[in-house]
Amino acid sequence: MRGTALITIAIDGPSASGKSTVGASLAKRLGYTYFDTGVMYRAVTWAALDRGIAIPDEAAVTRLSQELVIEVHPPIVDDGRQYTVLADGVDITWKIRETAVNQQVSPVSTYPGVRTALTEQQRRIGAPGGVVMVGRDIGTVVLPEAQVKVYLDATVEERAHRRHREEQANGMSTCYRQVLEILKKRDRIDSGRATAPLRMAEDAAYIDSSDMTVEQVVEAIRALIAPALQARE
Repeated sequence: MRGTALITIAIDGPSASGKSTVGASLAKRLGYTYFDTGVMYRAVTWAALDRGIAIPDEAAVTRLSQELVIEVHPPIVDDGRQYTVLADGVDITWKIRETAVNQQVSPVSTYPGVRTALTEQQRRIGAPGGVVMVGRDIGTVVLPEAQVKVYLDATVEERAHRRHREEQANGMSTCYRQVLEILKKRDRIDSGRATAPLRMAEDAAYIDSSDMTVEQVVEAIRALIAPALQARE
């Protein structure tokens, strides 16, 4: 769809609702840039743990987020990754999916200074259009002017099954019940935080992906895109 009017597509939703898989597939179909903002918060969390910075030390974690050089590129290794994430030049693509990061990323994402530092970078990426950006506050805070907004959801049990299968495929030793409890805790933190809480934008389309395939979700979003493109032409 390059060469036509470019729009910005924001996909929000809780952990393991399918945002990354759907967003990447949709971007590929459209010839758009795919950007998962969650990897930036995970990168800061991983770096803090790796450097021995206490997660409750908000000031130290905030300074780290301001100094850390985070890069997100197309895959440079054929190992099933959707993108490559570098932190100060180190490939941490799979490290940011480890259980320790899953357990600690929510507190990091609540820190106003961290969100400010990372939101500025996200807005620069999304401003020109031609982007499918996924996260938890894209349609409400990062890109409130996005022409298409989607809130992608699923039951917490289905999301836990998806995350558990993903972790097993990547060789991680976790159990379903542990994953379920981590997701429930993260939902509470993400929805209850004072800064940019997880919520659906008033003008977003709600999609429950619990019983849908990736293809079905992508097609549902594509149906929303045509009117937005026509309005831009």
